[in-house]
Amino acid sequence: MTLTKHGPAPAASSISRFGQRLLPLLYQHRLMSTGHLHRLLTPHTRRPVYLLRQLGVLREAGLVDRVDRRTGKMGRCQQLWYITPWGCELVELSREVTARPYRISPRAAASQLQEHTLAVVETGVVFTEWAARLGDECGPLDWEPELAHRVREGDNRMGDDAFLVPDAVLRYTRATDEGRRQMLTLFVEIDRATMQVSRLAQKLSTYARYATYTPAQGRRRQARGAVREAWRDRYPAFPRLLIIFSGAAPAALARRTRDLRALAAVDPRLSPDGPLRAGVTTSELLYEQGPFAPIVTPLLGPPEPTNVLLTPFSTA
Repeated sequence: MTLTKHGPAPAASSISRFGQRLLPLLYQHRLMSTGHLHRLLTPHTRRPVYLLRQLGVLREAGLVDRVDRRTGKMGRCQQLWYITPWGCELVELSREVTARPYRISPRAAASQLQEHTLAVVETGVVFTEWAARLGDECGPLDWEPELAHRVREGDNRMGDDAFLVPDAVLRYTRATDEGRRQMLTLFVEIDRATMQVSRLAQKLSTYARYATYTPAQGRRRQARGAVREAWRDRYPAFPRLLIIFSGAAPAALARRTRDLRALAAVDPRLSPDGPLRAGVTTSELLYEQGPFAPIVTPLLGPPEPTNVLLTPFSTA
């Protein structure tokens, strides 16, 4: 047994190898349905029998728990899984994933937040499934929800946003026709037609702020020509922004896209020639056609559909 601040928990060596794969997923992604876990961990099986058995073992050990979610007109029950404080500490001891202070509670798991959380997970799962089809790389731990990025000095106590928090940061390695590989990083925003388009445009402007934000220490070195934007300490290139619409009819989502393009066009922070490459698609198009089909409408410049790369890239 491993002693944690919550009491004794099973040692990692007493958990099956499958369980050791499963726990980091629940730790990182917070709340996942049985279907999501099945698609990621046991896609070769028709029914998630073994998966459910392993989840039962982990639940009996106090490492995971679940809530039920009613879906559809018939009120079908869907099981949603999350990791307990014991499970969190066990994962953190393994150092397999980046430690996060957030802990999901049973109340949060059953709250309205679950819809948005599950939409983010669904997007990541779709990317991993398309990566498997295309011979690319994007695994179950290759997207992280809600990573904070500072965009100004100071704190956030007065309500003035000091941080940009994407819904997820997703990393994807693309195999090109020439046999080369490109590492792609995406900022992902999920919009279920519940947010005013003007608020989404404000966050778009915040992404542009982050693209040019230089910490105070960097500005003090500006006279010596050593200016360095904050994002360069985290990413090899500034990530592209992909906004995914869902939750409304196609015509309504098309109107939201046009409105968002119009707001982006008059934002002085945004320019087609600037560092931010941003586009909009729908969850349905992403699922059916994949990220490298022409399903993305750029938010800046001409509206001709492209793919998640948004602009052609050169391989190296």
